Amino acid sequence: MAAAESDREVPSALCTEFLNFSAKDTASKWLQATDLYKEVYQHLACYVPKIYCLGPNLNPQSEDLLAQLLLQSPLEWYLCGEDPSMGLVKLEQNNQPSQLCGHVFRVGEPTYSCRECAADPTCVLCMQCFLGSVHKEHRYRMTTSGGGGFCDCGDTEAWKKGPYCQKHEPNISDSCQEDPLAHLSPDMVARCYNVFSIVLRYAVDMLTWEKEDELPPGLEPPDRHDTYYCMLFNDEVHTYEQVIYTLQKAVNCTQKEAVSFATTVDRDGRKSVRFGDFAFCDQAKSVIVRNTGRQSKPLRVQVMHSSVVAHQCFALKVLQWLGHVIGYSDALRRILCQVGLENGPEGENSSLVDTLMLCDSKMWKGARNVYHQLLMSSLLMDLKYKKLFTYPPTHTPSLLLFLPPSPRRHSDYVKDDHDREFSVTDLSVQMFTVPSLARMLIIEENLMTTIIKTFVDHLRHRDLQGRFQFERYTTQQAFRFRRVQSLIGDLKYVLISRPTEWSDQLREKFLEGLDTFLELLKCMQGMDPVVRQVGQHIEMEPEWEAAFTLQMKLTHIISMMQEWCATDERVLIEAYKKCLTALTHCHSGFTDGEQPITLSMCGHSVDTIRYCVSQEKVSIHLPVSRLLAGLHVLLSKMEVAYRFPEQLPLSELSPPMLIEHPLRCLVLCAQVHAGMWRRNGFSLVNQIYYYHNVKCRVEMFDKDLIMLQAGASMMDPNHFLMIVLSRFELYHIFSSADCRKRYNRENTNKDVVQQNNTLIEEMLHLIMMVVGERFEAGVGQVEGCDQIKREIIHQLGIRPMAHSELVKALPENENKETGMERVIDSVALFKKPGVTGRGLYELRPECASQFNLYFHHYSRADQSKAEEAQRKLRRLKGEDTALPPPVLPPFCPLFASLVNILQCDVLLGMLGAVLQWAVEPSGGHWSESMLQRVLHLIGMALLEEQQQLENNSEDHDVSFNFTLKMSRPGEAPSNTASVLALLENLQNAPHLEVHKDMIRWILKVGPQPLPSLLMVCDKDKAERKRKAEMARLRREKIMAQMSEMQRHFINENKELFQQSLEELDASTSTSLEHSPSWSDASLVCVGPRCSRPGEKRQVVTCILCQEEQEIRADGKAMVLAAFVQRSTVMSKNRKRPPHDPERYDPLFMHPDLSFGTHTSSCGHIMHSHCWQRYFEAVQAKEQRRQQRLRVHTSYDVGNGEFLCPLCECLSNTVIPLLPRQPALGQWLETCAQQIRAMHSAHRKLGFDISAFCRSPYSTTIKEMLTTFGTATYKVGLKVHPNEQDPRVPIMCWGSCAYTIQSIERLLVDEEKPLFGSLPCRQDDCLSSLARFGSACWTAASQSSVQGHFIRLLAALVPDPQVETSPCILDIDMLHLLVSAVLSYGSVHSQDSSGLSVDAVHLHIFHLVTVAHTVQILLTSGPGEATMEQESGGGEREEEEAVCRLYNTLKTHLGSSLPEMSSGWHLWHCVKLGILPYLRGAALFFHHLNGVPSPPQLLGACPNQWEALCGYLSLPSNLLQLYYSHLDLMEPLLKGFPRESNSLIELPDDYSALINQASSFTCPKSGGDKSRAPTLCLVCGTMLCSQSYCCQTELEGEDVGACTAHTFVCGAGVGIFLRVRESQVLFLAGKTKGCFYAPPYLDDYGETDQGLRRGNPLHLCRERYRKIQKLWRQHSITEEIGHAQEANQTLVGIDWQHL
Repeated sequence: MAAAESDREVPSALCTEFLNFSAKDTASKWLQATDLYKEVYQHLACYVPKIYCLGPNLNPQSEDLLAQLLLQSPLEWYLCGEDPSMGLVKLEQNNQPSQLCGHVFRVGEPTYSCRECAADPTCVLCMQCFLGSVHKEHRYRMTTSGGGGFCDCGDTEAWKKGPYCQKHEPNISDSCQEDPLAHLSPDMVARCYNVFSIVLRYAVDMLTWEKEDELPPGLEPPDRHDTYYCMLFNDEVHTYEQVIYTLQKAVNCTQKEAVSFATTVDRDGRKSVRFGDFAFCDQAKSVIVRNTGRQSKPLRVQVMHSSVVAHQCFALKVLQWLGHVIGYSDALRRILCQVGLENGPEGENSSLVDTLMLCDSKMWKGARNVYHQLLMSSLLMDLKYKKLFTYPPTHTPSLLLFLPPSPRRHSDYVKDDHDREFSVTDLSVQMFTVPSLARMLIIEENLMTTIIKTFVDHLRHRDLQGRFQFERYTTQQAFRFRRVQSLIGDLKYVLISRPTEWSDQLREKFLEGLDTFLELLKCMQGMDPVVRQVGQHIEMEPEWEAAFTLQMKLTHIISMMQEWCATDERVLIEAYKKCLTALTHCHSGFTDGEQPITLSMCGHSVDTIRYCVSQEKVSIHLPVSRLLAGLHVLLSKMEVAYRFPEQLPLSELSPPMLIEHPLRCLVLCAQVHAGMWRRNGFSLVNQIYYYHNVKCRVEMFDKDLIMLQAGASMMDPNHFLMIVLSRFELYHIFSSADCRKRYNRENTNKDVVQQNNTLIEEMLHLIMMVVGERFEAGVGQVEGCDQIKREIIHQLGIRPMAHSELVKALPENENKETGMERVIDSVALFKKPGVTGRGLYELRPECASQFNLYFHHYSRADQSKAEEAQRKLRRLKGEDTALPPPVLPPFCPLFASLVNILQCDVLLGMLGAVLQWAVEPSGGHWSESMLQRVLHLIGMALLEEQQQLENNSEDHDVSFNFTLKMSRPGEAPSNTASVLALLENLQNAPHLEVHKDMIRWILKVGPQPLPSLLMVCDKDKAERKRKAEMARLRREKIMAQMSEMQRHFINENKELFQQSLEELDASTSTSLEHSPSWSDASLVCVGPRCSRPGEKRQVVTCILCQEEQEIRADGKAMVLAAFVQRSTVMSKNRKRPPHDPERYDPLFMHPDLSFGTHTSSCGHIMHSHCWQRYFEAVQAKEQRRQQRLRVHTSYDVGNGEFLCPLCECLSNTVIPLLPRQPALGQWLETCAQQIRAMHSAHRKLGFDISAFCRSPYSTTIKEMLTTFGTATYKVGLKVHPNEQDPRVPIMCWGSCAYTIQSIERLLVDEEKPLFGSLPCRQDDCLSSLARFGSACWTAASQSSVQGHFIRLLAALVPDPQVETSPCILDIDMLHLLVSAVLSYGSVHSQDSSGLSVDAVHLHIFHLVTVAHTVQILLTSGPGEATMEQESGGGEREEEEAVCRLYNTLKTHLGSSLPEMSSGWHLWHCVKLGILPYLRGAALFFHHLNGVPSPPQLLGACPNQWEALCGYLSLPSNLLQLYYSHLDLMEPLLKGFPRESNSLIELPDDYSALINQASSFTCPKSGGDKSRAPTLCLVCGTMLCSQSYCCQTELEGEDVGACTAHTFVCGAGVGIFLRVRESQVLFLAGKTKGCFYAPPYLDDYGETDQGLRRGNPLHLCRERYRKIQKLWRQHSITEEIGHAQEANQTLVGIDWQHL
């Protein structure tokens, strides 16, 4: 209690102090003071605890105000020496604005980076600078900032060109070098220096203060209270739920309060959860620690004295104030930088900035954020100090102190439990990406070596050979491993810009760094080795991900190291030597104990070692070999190998050693493909997948291949191939003398045969790759872009692809660029997308010749797809289906000897063996794809020879002579056939039909065959041609016969056809509309002259039991599946508060249609009993399923929802189908004779007359009438079903009217004619609704329906007995018309006057039409003079009449109506305004009375007005209705047209939306940025979605902001745009939702959900219209249903929390 009392006392005591306080006096006192430091500290000690932290709830507004008044104001007075409001302004005027923009990004703000000009991807611009820069015309990336970081506009090192926007363009006249301090007086400089050093020291002391109960010396408060805070701190370990649960237990708060605490802790990093004396707070602390410490480290909680918390609050305020003050002048910024970097009394590393940084991991998130912002706006904004900060001249490496290279700083970070973006290490990006700084740090501080050493030190787990070992990582180790990886990011920043000129120092330090890097790679060489499991499956999957994560992180580093080496020849040569030494060192330990063996084959022999991949250890990680391969290619590319061969150790290379490990790796992949490693589980499959995957392959698979090429180019090709055979474990198959005969006879195990076949295929493929992959610059004579072209050609060879798919399929460099844009247009054509789908690139036809079926980056699946696609294309063009190898570029000299592999004896022996097996395919020990590869190799060899002949201009002997060798038979004694002879045999083999084209191609390109063979070839071709021609003629003949028979049949059975046409169902009303029995002029749909169609039987089929059934009033009920929903799509007033469902009277609809009930149907018909059985089955199934799994389905059975059994469309009720015209006439006659009472009499009678009425409908139909009526009532009013409620029929009539209105608007918006353009499902739905409406009174209490009619009529014809009639302006006339017409049936049933129903309908219609005309005139505004038009005589009478009526109204209403001069304007208003109503009425009567629609309304014809009026039996001058019955109408007298609603206007450029969203703050958590800003597309409100802060309670359940908003704005249905994700969200109710493609596309016609690609996005109007159409058609719920059925993961999402 004491605390609360003191709460109340303090402010009054303070008030007197405030009034007496003068900032000016305090400042002048300070000016005279000898010890300013002590004075300021005393002032703070006195006032800070009086302002801050006085009670449990902080009051930031008053605190800020008082702090400004009592604490900041004196500082500003002292600083300026005068009134700060003037002094600061002067400073600002004298200031030279900085050329650096330095705008610090908010969370979620858009940032832009130019793909063409940025030095690296971290260089970004803010939106303002971007719009004023040259880069907006370039290819740019748009992303959203995670907060922190600043705009690089004006930084010349960040941009290759265009570093300034228009705003920051430097002024030429400025002498840029002058010191900004020159503008200030020395006196002012001294004062600034004093204030800044004291204030900054205070802030640093307080933020790094660790004692909880006492303050630094000089700040002890004069009077000390016993008040404490229990302070809870954030960490990245515990979840929201854990914290909320713990708080509820510890401090007895509600769930809501706990959520608010947790949100603040997460946002600011700490929050006080209890205020009171020490014991009280300590008790809460112990509960929290006990509760959260069970599984993991407990939450950090401290009990802190209130004065300590107060000073810490003010310390943050002071840092913000400093940031604000230095914004006035660059000079002040300089002074602050000097103060911050000045060494303290303790000597090195003791400046204030150092102190802050070294304590970074001990601070809470809020404090870190504030001081990082200050660092950015001070030190990092001043280029001079940025360098000093990074590397001061006193050799105090202030930056290195806190950036990763410092082991102390980094080990803090590794243990720190905050995310990196809140850690000071995150600032490294601001330093290391400045090229000049990075170079300086490499030279002076040996930065590369330091970073890599720190990194290696953190990975301590090694095996006996010193390699990294990632055995089962604990979560703690994995967490630390993730932390350590941030070092690699720093290394990447350092290397990202390559040096243009090298100094000796830089060379020395770079190579020193490379040495350290090779040590790291040596620890990786051979890590995670695998051994093949034989016998039983591996028990526990080994840990493989850590090693691959490391590999992926290092991929770009390795590539960049090679790029650095490529810029200097001396560095390259040294690096090559170092790498070779490292590799030799790695190998020295591996070859022990492997026996040497000699292989001999085809007259060649080679010495190697015995090694079986399938039995020994083998590793997929070989970074040292791969780095050497990369450097080897550079030797060739830079031509160093040819210019300085004496400096290179090429003669010392041992090619077998170079190829050994990469070859083992490739054999491992082949054996995995062959299924030999199945028992090693998924870990190995995953490793192989990543080895080939686009993310890793550049530094893994590709380099292994290059290493094989490098080794093979230095070896005898026969020796190389024998070693390859030996490693593939196929040597025994090919080396035996009679291998051609023996292998296919061997009766070995079937699995082994299958494996060997696959291995042979893989080995042949490898040989193709070694000889054929020449598109790496340095291996073949190509440019860098040729490689990308070839990748794109082969990707598009599979199928046309979207831009994003292509980007994913191409390797990215360290700047996330693929280089695709430069070349794509030369190899592909772009096809734009339609309303759905995305833009696609297709391969240009002329590039097809470059297609290689055995492209080395194809997976097996890709290869078969590409093969199929290419063969199909060739067939379409009418070419043969051979896919010959493409012509290849020549090798570079260093690799030139590789072509000899194609003509060496061992290869020819292998080719011959496979062809021989194919000739005699008895044993099945060969496969077609093996043969296909052999043919491909032969083709490659022939093309190679052809090229060498063409390029060889002089008469040198061409050394490559494949044709000679392929036509030479084997030596005696075996005398095997030559390759050529075998091919000629195969050409006619019947089992090789598929390969014939390819063999033919080879024989054509190859050695010119014997003439007899050519003749055979030609004969064969001619024969095929002749057969094809005969087949064509035969087909044509058959087609002619068939069409003749058809014609004959129709002529014979003419009558039959006529009959069946006439019997076509009447619902396809077109047959009636054009039948000659109706003269078009006489089509009238209402009134006594109503054109009734003759009674026709209407027969329909039930979709469930397939029985046909005639629709009759007394027959079995047939029903349509329907969906009733509340709707606000046509609402003109979304602010109207929701009505109370129990007491609301829905009889009159207000013209603003603030909400209505819409009915839609999929048009599928069932028997009512079939439907009931189906629905009961669905219910039972749902109950069973709920017991098993607690998840939602796409429909909610509890709410009566089900899916249509045929089309799975969401439905929640059924509409009974009623006969077109029940024989009401006769039935009413009999009723009328029974009952003579008038409807006025039934009020006097106490009993219900309806007891006398016999309903004309069968019981099943009556049951269905009730079912649909109750469903509409339940959904429309959101109440429990009650079939007795008199409001049931009203809701049904309202739904009928609303549905008609919404369909009429839709037709207008899509510019379609009124009739004939509706899909039949909507047509059927409307007619069922209208007929249901006219019959629903039979199922309700008759007196209540009559009561409704009396009240409805009273709205038009005053009736003294009805008290509460609404004003004519508050009634929607179409609703009134529909309700009056449909309720009249109940009155008519007791009417004996002999009036026909039609006549009454016409009268009601005329009355309502006049009322609507009056409504329009009352709400029409004065016309503009410009609209004056002299109309012809035709409309003169209408104009005069309308003026007369308007003036009559004016006399009744006095002056409230404005003067109107123009009759034309009034008539124009009336025509425009009444049109929607007339169109709606026409739709209604057309469906109610089943009158065919007039042909004029089926198309867009000019005189629609007349046609409409005629069809509705109205005079075309509507005012005749009024004047012809003037005496009756006049006593009845007491805005339009409504525009269609549309979704909100969206900006064309998406970044405008992102910008809008980034400035949107969460409405509940004071000024905090919303994490998921979401825009309602219906009304334009921005909401804070998916966060605890904005959850509200709805019907007893916590729901997110979007769900809550749907009930206010869209009657439960909502369409939102999630701005940060660029995703459209559909919601319906609380449990249903789905994501939908956004209407924003990039230039390639693709959406970018999640903004991952960063291409600029622009609004696609067609797609937005499509979303709008879904909304207007009320199809959102249906769309969600379909999406959830198609994708089950959507069902599991908690949509209500969004």
